[in-house]
Amino acid sequence: MSRYTDLLQELKAAPKTWLITGVAGFIGSNLLETLLAHDQNVTGLDNFMTGYQKNLDMVRDAVTPEQWNRFRFIEGDIRSLDTCHEACKGADYVLHQAALGSVPRSIDDPILTNTCNTDGFLNMLVAARDAKSRFVYAASSSTYGDEPNLPKVEDRIGKPLSPYAVTKYVNELYAGVFGKTYGMECIGLRYFNVFGKRQDPHGAYAAVIPLWFAGLLGDNPVYINGDGETSRDFCHIENTVQANLLAACTTNPEAVNTVYNVAFGERTTLNELYEILRDEVTRHNPKASEHKAEYRDFRTGDVRHSLADITRARTLLGYDPDISVRAGLRISGDWYAANL
Repeated sequence: MSRYTDLLQELKAAPKTWLITGVAGFIGSNLLETLLAHDQNVTGLDNFMTGYQKNLDMVRDAVTPEQWNRFRFIEGDIRSLDTCHEACKGADYVLHQAALGSVPRSIDDPILTNTCNTDGFLNMLVAARDAKSRFVYAASSSTYGDEPNLPKVEDRIGKPLSPYAVTKYVNELYAGVFGKTYGMECIGLRYFNVFGKRQDPHGAYAAVIPLWFAGLLGDNPVYINGDGETSRDFCHIENTVQANLLAACTTNPEAVNTVYNVAFGERTTLNELYEILRDEVTRHNPKASEHKAEYRDFRTGDVRHSLADITRARTLLGYDPDISVRAGLRISGDWYAANL
């Protein structure tokens, strides 16, 4: 069995107490569902700036009433230190997902991005330090910036290309300082284009996969930025959940106070992605087979190519992503067809 399979059995036998910030969001709600399904005690914090009550309702419907009763929700903001202290009480592990995502949004509103992602992050670090909780946080592949080499290796980064990337790099710097200064155990997970169920397809800053699923299912325009040869390392949400739980529970002393790439380790161009999504949607909407994408200008702040080296996570955490991009897109296509 894999380390992750073993861990899930261990957690069910000896439940822990967890805090998930951003619990009503895409990644947070998937973490919540997995933890509750394995009988964990979970506190969730969210201000509903980008999260949704409907995501929590879907988790409630996916678990048993007894499991749902293990969940305590706090509606609050990480920009309040008092709220962060309240949320962290009793937590063995903090999974810090709350942030204001999106490169374009950060370019439009750098001040709001900074207050959420930097001030809020520092509040959470202080609260987790005081609660003596292990702190696992959502870092970002945007930290690689203009570093041109592929695959991306954790110890080699470039200059940030957006305000969002700056905030996520500052998160790593703060976590490193808190590890050295206060003896905290902090682990950063540099997410590479996570996708899956409950990822929001609506709004000006929607990610490409849910946006395109919605467009194809609704027979609406799908836009490709640039020539379509921009590539990304897309990572299904179940792989991301695995990385979070392995990081939180690792007993390897060499595995803490560092950062990890969280990805599948495979590069897909936007043109390839569109073809795969169109094939998946055609199973649900035959008209999609005739759909043609529309090309427009490259997007400001985007890197051209992204591909992760996941050796460190495999070696130190036992991370073993078992859902490929194509398999994940099939699962996601079925979910969007049923829920949009």
